[in-house]
Amino acid sequence: MGGTRFVGVALTQNLISLGHEVVLFNRGNRPAPAAGVKMIQGDRKDIQQLKEKLSGQSFDAIFDNSGRELSDTKPIVDMFRDRIRHFIYMSSAGVYQESETLPYFEEDPTNPESRHKGKLHTEAYLKKLYSAEGFPFTSIRPTYIYGPGNYNDVEAWFFDRIVRDRPVPIPGNGQFITQLGHVEDLAAAMAAVLKQPKTYGEIYNISDIRYVTYSGIAKLCAQAIGKDPDKLQFVYYNPKDFDFGKKKAFPFRLQHFFTAIDKALLDLDWEPEFDLVEGLETSFKQDYVPSGRHEQEIDFAIDDQIIAAAG
Repeated sequence: MGGTRFVGVALTQNLISLGHEVVLFNRGNRPAPAAGVKMIQGDRKDIQQLKEKLSGQSFDAIFDNSGRELSDTKPIVDMFRDRIRHFIYMSSAGVYQESETLPYFEEDPTNPESRHKGKLHTEAYLKKLYSAEGFPFTSIRPTYIYGPGNYNDVEAWFFDRIVRDRPVPIPGNGQFITQLGHVEDLAAAMAAVLKQPKTYGEIYNISDIRYVTYSGIAKLCAQAIGKDPDKLQFVYYNPKDFDFGKKKAFPFRLQHFFTAIDKALLDLDWEPEFDLVEGLETSFKQDYVPSGRHEQEIDFAIDDQIIAAAG
């Protein structure tokens, strides 16, 4: 489901490299990410259209990368629940309840009011089906995903400032600890899950093995693009001192946020291939520069507000 943006592109290319036949269902706004991929055009939120387009189809497995609410995923599961070998659902590590004890493990408490609560509802439904019928689902919970094709301003937020030799404004003292996972490592983990019975009914955190501070991300971004990280100018600030309205001043949540991936390492015969510098280099060289973003005009109004207040 999906398949023509970011994670879907990396997953499609990975599955094809392993010899799988891949079919994509999406609205058809973008071309297929690889040759030989069949595309079925449709809107998953239109249930009647979904049934018309997919009811006659047969698949060994379905990767649901784009379902955000239970109402997105339930019709697909109900349509294929008796005739599919594996259903892999893209959830999020953002479902965990904020805690002072980290890293987050898969069995840790979740936040029912999380902005990802729709994914929690979906996981609950899949778990219920697994308990009642043995429905072969696996859920994936990535942390922050980065890499070529990222449509969220994660690494690009840092690149924008560093390539222009601008100060890098970071909330707090820059020592919040977080975790990034490269999109190709995520795709490899998802492919490793496929048709493994021991993964049925299970949830897996997927990300990098190591964690990093916010200031550390900036320094690694500088290193990845060939700048001296020791020459970066940081401006630390208290976000409570500002009213940014609905604009986002920083790409990460203001808390420690990282997961344990031990379970995936043990069960999937998988481990991340990219360290952060190597991964950030792929983003910069394969995406950021070719897109021309390094030469585009960027709105730094919020940065200027922070820098001015710092005096």
